[in-house]
Amino acid sequence: MLAKPASKRRTRIRTASYSRRVANSYRWLRPLAIAATAFVVTAAFQTHPGPGTHGRHLAVSAALVALAVAMVAMVRLAERPVWLLAGVLVVVIASSATLVALQPDGLGFLAMFPAVSGGGLRLPIRTSRVIAGVAVGALAAAWTVARQHPVVGVVLNEFGVLAFYVIAMFARRLRESNDHAQRLIVELEASREARAEAAALAERQRLAREMHDVLAHSLSGLLLNLEGARLLARRQQAPDDLVESLDRAHRLAKAGLVEARRAIAVLRDDELPGAARIAELAAEFEQDSGAPCHFDVVGAERELGSDGRLTLYRVAQEALTNIRKHAQPQRVELQLSYEPAGARLTVEDFHADHGGADAIGLLPRDGTGYGLTGMRERAELLGGTLAAGRTEHGFRVELWVPG
Repeated sequence: MLAKPASKRRTRIRTASYSRRVANSYRWLRPLAIAATAFVVTAAFQTHPGPGTHGRHLAVSAALVALAVAMVAMVRLAERPVWLLAGVLVVVIASSATLVALQPDGLGFLAMFPAVSGGGLRLPIRTSRVIAGVAVGALAAAWTVARQHPVVGVVLNEFGVLAFYVIAMFARRLRESNDHAQRLIVELEASREARAEAAALAERQRLAREMHDVLAHSLSGLLLNLEGARLLARRQQAPDDLVESLDRAHRLAKAGLVEARRAIAVLRDDELPGAARIAELAAEFEQDSGAPCHFDVVGAERELGSDGRLTLYRVAQEALTNIRKHAQPQRVELQLSYEPAGARLTVEDFHADHGGADAIGLLPRDGTGYGLTGMRERAELLGGTLAAGRTEHGFRVELWVPG
């Protein structure tokens, strides 16, 4: 029952990791955009006409500002609407073409490379092709206006823009293939977990059927025989000790049948016993043993989860069973405390001889019996702790579970 949340947790971690990788796949575009902008701005101040406040100088200044702002927007619009990103890329291309037309000897054409790369990586394929075509056309128009650059250089620049676009498309295809592979891995793991859960459920249902057909039927038969024996003993006026023993055996068999049915319900994923039923355990113990058994709840009750509730119930049940078997206490006290980080259950028995008898510690005097081993295993599976040992007046078991 603990494997299911853990497997879902692993699937969520894989999915989150996949999403981060998708988001980080665009980061290599940032240094390209920053480098291109830095080169363009630096060269603009060393080329005629340079930035200024009049005429062509003012146009250069405006183009540089528009280019810088659009570049910043481009690297920060990874998850924005397509139309907005496309508009920003058009501004980059227009600013770059303007600089090429105004400064034929400058490096304004470099801004085209991150623009077409960004379009190839982020925009739908058709839109990215339009952006690449706009870049090639705008650059050709800019060189035509400038009329101060050799044809070979113009062709090389155009091929450079197309080459960056093709590289971006290859990178996009590779990223999409990796993303698809990651999704398949997540789906495959989820499918395996679903099959494992189905197999576990089938096995639990098989065990539930076996318990119902064998154990529950046997206990039902035992219960009927004990009921007949009780009636016969009373009719023949048997000794009081015998009648009392038969009554006690009848109650124990009845309680065993109830627990068997609860175990079957657990295996079938029906309602699990929890902390609310610990009071019933205390009442049954007091009725069977004759020793006072008090159960107290401290703090505001809250939901602990199915595994936490079941562990609290089973540890209380095991502890009381061990007291009934191995001790004759004057009284027993159970306390369930709800703490900020979890819940703490304490089961303690008290003796007149101040702890001289083996109680919850079971038969071994070092407190390492199988009952305590099972309690500790239940606690550790949840990340909790269990401590047990003698006290001045008897024996105490203390369980803590997170929740």
